[in-house]
Parts: sequence; C-alpha cells; structure tokens
Amino acid sequence: MTSIYATPSAKRWLPLEANPDIMNQFLWGLGLSMKEVECFDVYGLDDELLAMVPQPVVAVLFLYPLTSQTEAERAQQENMKQDPSSKVYFMKQTVGNACGTVGLLHAVGNVTSEIKLSEGSYLDRFFTSTANMNPLERAKFLENDGEMEVAHSVAATAGETEASDNVDTHFICFSCVEGGLYELDGRKSGPISHGASSPETLLKDAAKVIKGVIEKNPSSLNFNVIAVSKKVGESS
Repeated sequence: MTSIYATPSAKRWLPLEANPDIMNQFLWGLGLSMKEVECFDVYGLDDELLAMVPQPVVAVLFLYPLTSQTEAERAQQENMKQDPSSKVYFMKQTVGNACGTVGLLHAVGNVTSEIKLSEGSYLDRFFTSTANMNPLERAKFLENDGEMEVAHSVAATAGETEASDNVDTHFICFSCVEGGLYELDGRKSGPISHGASSPETLLKDAAKVIKGVIEKNPSSLNFNVIAVSKKVGESS
C-alpha cells in the first residue's frame, strides 16, 4: 500500500485491519444486508481448513506483504497481455491505504447480480454511478467521495491494532466472473486472469494462487485470507 499507484493522489487513508468483524460492519453499514453476505477468516489453505469456510464463497480477499519479490512479479505481470472478460468490475486505486476498501468494492461489484443491495444505499448508488466508468474514473469517483472516506475512517479506527498509515501490506481480491478466476488489484493496470474457475471452486482456486505467493516469500509471515460468503436461505 506504500508503493506507486497509477496517477496517485496526495490523499491517504488509514488502512483497514484484516478483521472479518470490522469488514462485516463496514459492508453492512454501506448497504449489504447481514442476511446476504458475511466475511469469514480462512485459517489455512489445506482442503480440511478450506472446507470449514461457509459456502458459497463469492470473493476471496488476500492481504500480503509488499516485498522485492512481490513487486518484481507485479512488474512482470504488467508486461503480460491480458484479455479479461468485459463483465469484470475493476477499478484502480489512487488513494493511499485504500486497498481494503477497493478489495471489498471489487468483491461486491462482481456479484451485484447475485446479492441484494439495499435500495438507495451507498453501495447501490456507488455501483449505479460507476457502472459505465473506466477503472481510473471509478478510482477518482472514490477519491472524491466524502461519504466513503468517513465510513472507511470509522472502520479503520475500529480495529484491535493501533491504526497507522505507515504500512507495507496490501489487499487484493479474487473473484470468479464468467467461468474465470480473476485477481483484482487496484495497483495493477487491469484484472489478472488465473485460468478457469467456478462459484463452487472459487475458494480452492484462489487458495492455489495464494499458496504460490506465500511459497515465493518464505521469510514473510504477514498473510491473511478472508472469504466473503453468501448466506443461503436467509435473504428476505
């Protein structure tokens, strides 16, 4: 979150804590019903631990440390030609430390047809307003949105650890769109395709990619995985 953003602004927010309870309150306060979606910790990437996560999973958030290895890989990915589905909702990140919020917006933005947003709520208005914007226009819309800045600040200061804007970790999101697994990172120029996936296998498919990142950074310990799950049979 401390590295270069596309067309960065001078604006910096406090980072969101990798805490499902904080993220749930954040999302529910912005217009997602608690009967629709809930965030859960993923305690490990082995099949037995993945099986503990409530299904269906609609998105996976991954917090990882920014290292020379991850930055080199990011630069390499930028040089690879990508042809993502036009249905992928993607936005850039121009506000420092906003990656947690951008990750959650990516998570929700790619399942708006599967989950119900409260009519007239912040999220309902945000996705309606940005539907036809390009990724950088969406980033600028967020950057200038005082309502989201306040909501993010409240969530960022509600964590168990002392909030600081001096961080070296970054949130990204994995979503399944039209049968493909996409890595959504606002620091990159566009979605990164990781091959075929499905709503039923999204968590396991994302876990495979995440394992690869962790294996390439054996000296780093600051990794967190959070699943965004849809509640079944509870929505009204």
